Amino acid sequence: MVARDRDIAQAAGFIAPPGYGRHRPETTLLYQLVAEHYPRFRDRRVAEERPLPRYVEDEFEAYLKCGLLKHGFLRVKCESCQAEKLVAFSCKRRGFCPSCGARRMTETAALLVDEVLPLQPVRQWVLSLPFALRYLLATRPDVVTQVLGIVYRAISGHLIRKAGLKRASAATGAVTLIQRFGSALNLNVHFHMLVLDGVYCRDVAQDRLQFVPVPAPSTAELKRLVQRMAERIGRSLERSGLITRDIENAYLAFDPGEEAPINALLGHSITYRIATGPREGQKVFTLQTLPAEPAGPRREVAESSGFSLHAGIAAKASQRDKLEHLARYVSRSPVATERLSLTEGGQVRCALKTAYRDGTTHVIFEPEDFIARLAALVPKPRAHLTRYHGVFAPASPDRARVVPGTRSAAANKAKPCGEPSATDRQRALTWAQRLKRVFAIDIEVCRRCGGRLRVIASIEDPAVIERILEHLGRDGEPVDPAHPSRAPPEGELSL
Repeated sequence: MVARDRDIAQAAGFIAPPGYGRHRPETTLLYQLVAEHYPRFRDRRVAEERPLPRYVEDEFEAYLKCGLLKHGFLRVKCESCQAEKLVAFSCKRRGFCPSCGARRMTETAALLVDEVLPLQPVRQWVLSLPFALRYLLATRPDVVTQVLGIVYRAISGHLIRKAGLKRASAATGAVTLIQRFGSALNLNVHFHMLVLDGVYCRDVAQDRLQFVPVPAPSTAELKRLVQRMAERIGRSLERSGLITRDIENAYLAFDPGEEAPINALLGHSITYRIATGPREGQKVFTLQTLPAEPAGPRREVAESSGFSLHAGIAAKASQRDKLEHLARYVSRSPVATERLSLTEGGQVRCALKTAYRDGTTHVIFEPEDFIARLAALVPKPRAHLTRYHGVFAPASPDRARVVPGTRSAAANKAKPCGEPSATDRQRALTWAQRLKRVFAIDIEVCRRCGGRLRVIASIEDPAVIERILEHLGRDGEPVDPAHPSRAPPEGELSL
């Protein structure tokens, strides 16, 4: 039957799409390191009366179950040839899981390009913060809103003034993706803002918005902006009692409270120091080459008081593919498994995406210190990592007229207030749609005959899981060397 269906499909000219191969996290170095060293690291912290918070432990425990058939799966069956496949459940966490990070990256980028960012030019603004503020924002997520509001107001004010308009008659919009990591797996809270490269001018007479493009910022404008941001953020945090300042320096002035044990891990990660073991507090070991010839100052970067502002990457209105690649880059997962390896002595070697200016190309961790780095990257619960500003804000009266989503436009016509109904709101991409969009893998089409696949059961009972896996083999399906498991998308955008 299967052979006959395959012959019919081939005769009809059907070319099977790349098949879905189950992601096998247990074969990756990251999973093996966590499975072997996390329990020991957790028990050591408990013995030292410095336990990990519950949300961090939940992150590790969920990751160790992600993608494994023994913890549950879906049964998927072809309606034509009756071939079956097992699809393991995922952890859906926000910390360091590469598989779920890729899923969230795809979902976020698709949402922004399809339903949020209009057909107008968009520029990426990146703001890096001093070490002390990175620590403050990592330990106090509520302060992120306060700081981010100052940053957005400074950028939007600059764009409105450059367009020759005033706030009363103009508005712009931005989406901020808050990244918490650097390429050395260090905790580095910084902002990637996708900002409209222009402003909307309100035409009251015709009741419409007219977009006014704005040229790229000059070096002098960037310098003034970053200085203004540094001064305003410092004054705001001082008024809130979060920092104290003298003539030359600023100091944090808040009590870490009962979360001090995890805060110590955060501080070591931010300052590139070892977090556990006999060398705790010392600098991490690095591998270096001779640094390249010092390059001249980049036009699109300005620095002031530990702040760094970059605005050198933009996408034109017609460059939607570039915009989606950019959105994927700024919403990617912190851990790239292909950059991890082991030294001969059993240490974890992490290759940097780009060598540092001093020639550093790799950082070396003891296994338990590597686990501490992962723990520091786990965001606190209910801390939003994507923020919408200006005309993209949920409460903005202009949002429905600006965003490209057809559902929002239909809701705006149907309702005077422009508020979409529950059925009109954005629905997340399905898992199958994500695979097809990023990897060109269509899991809804049978690779053998081209028939449609459908989910026939969700298996969660441990006894049933055990019987099915015993019948099919512990792996659930044979490995097909012609269609290996997928890998994360690489090389989409070089930044």
